Amino acid sequence: MAKRFMHIGVPTTTAREGEVYAEGMKVHILAPPNEHSVEWLRFEPGSWLPMELQTRNHIAFDVDDIEAEIQGKNVIVPITEIGPGTRIAFILDGELPVEYYESKKA
Repeated sequence: MAKRFMHIGVPTTTAREGEVYAEGMKVHILAPPNEHSVEWLRFEPGSWLPMELQTRNHIAFDVDDIEAEIQGKNVIVPITEIGPGTRIAFILDGELPVEYYESKKA
């Protein structure tokens, strides 16, 4: 299974220019590219995403087969479609949230 590093996600309370609002998740996201591949996440009250994501940094990997990556792992966010052909899921590896990202865009 191929895994390619994507970014480190960092929760914040600071609004940043260029944020995109993900209404379904109640989170403002400022995604890479930037110098250090940091994704800034500013959560709104009532976000359904687990507290582990709202309070801890996470690491993200681009993967070819998201189902295979999460199989047998402690899944904290099940596979979620975030756009056509694009899905994410989060696991907890010890105390570290890990994001898997799969894109099958044509």
